[in-house]
Amino acid sequence: MVTIEDIAKEAGVSATTVSNVIHGRTNRVSAHTVELINEIIREREYVPNMSARAMKTRSSKVVALINHLESRDQEKFMSDPFFMDLTSAVEKALREQGYFLMIRAISESEGLLQFIRNWNVEGVFMPGLFEDEPFYQTLRELKMPVVLTDSYIRNLGRMVNIGLQDFEGARLATEHLIENGHKRIVFAGPAIKSGGVVEQRLLGYRKALHDHGIAFDPGLVYECEFSTSKMIALGAEMAKRNGFTAVFATADMLAAGIMSGLQQAGRMVPRDISVVGFDDINWSRMTMPMLTTVHQDAMLKGRMAAECMIRLLEGEPVSNHNQIMPVRLIQRDSVRAI
Repeated sequence: MVTIEDIAKEAGVSATTVSNVIHGRTNRVSAHTVELINEIIREREYVPNMSARAMKTRSSKVVALINHLESRDQEKFMSDPFFMDLTSAVEKALREQGYFLMIRAISESEGLLQFIRNWNVEGVFMPGLFEDEPFYQTLRELKMPVVLTDSYIRNLGRMVNIGLQDFEGARLATEHLIENGHKRIVFAGPAIKSGGVVEQRLLGYRKALHDHGIAFDPGLVYECEFSTSKMIALGAEMAKRNGFTAVFATADMLAAGIMSGLQQAGRMVPRDISVVGFDDINWSRMTMPMLTTVHQDAMLKGRMAAECMIRLLEGEPVSNHNQIMPVRLIQRDSVRAI
């Protein structure tokens, strides 16, 4: 079996240099040397012996991305295109540095600890953490790097969060509808929980209404699970109701479902009802009409989260433990001026 030492001897370099090339750490390696080492690796058909390396270094190189869903929802989380874009970026960045990403849905904090022990996990990613959940205290007490996304945690401790201007994005979306003459605007999202993303987007929606002298109407707030049938059903239910002219949905998936339900029931977008979404996933350019939405960069968010994780795993400090990404409004065809 070919070893790193064999490749190093043939290339006339140190084993450390070969290891750095294998794991993408080539900043201090000349382009000629990188090419030479990679050519030898291909010719000798070298395959890293990860289990042997783990035994030698007591390092598994495994980082886990945990989605803490209720048991009944665990089969759904991989179908979210935003989550998959973010996960893809995390996996690529980790792979380039020699780490492995393991994805797991876990509903109980006890299960998280057992999973970490069983798989010798070295770091944990978790989206949407709430301070009132048992997971919060469990993660704070872990002696390993923890990187959160989209979490409103007041006391992060050693944890790092990559967040978003959720409040500002919702304010921009609602203000765009108001500027196009809409005053009766539905707010649609999943369950609104204190200290979370959806609450921040509701607050941004309310701020835009307030700034334009429009009274907030709780009767225009709809909660809906991210189930295709339920999102379409919500649109069909809205189609039966008058008294509003626009919808702000807190996710593009929800906006697309509502649009489908509205139009199946005979209410056209944007002729009858204008719709704005949030996320700017690829689907937003495939709806009919194309969806006006708030853009966030899921791939960049994933890369930022992975870069923070790698720094922590390598023992390097992260100066900003709460990094907030910007948003912007993308205007397409789903809003009509009235």
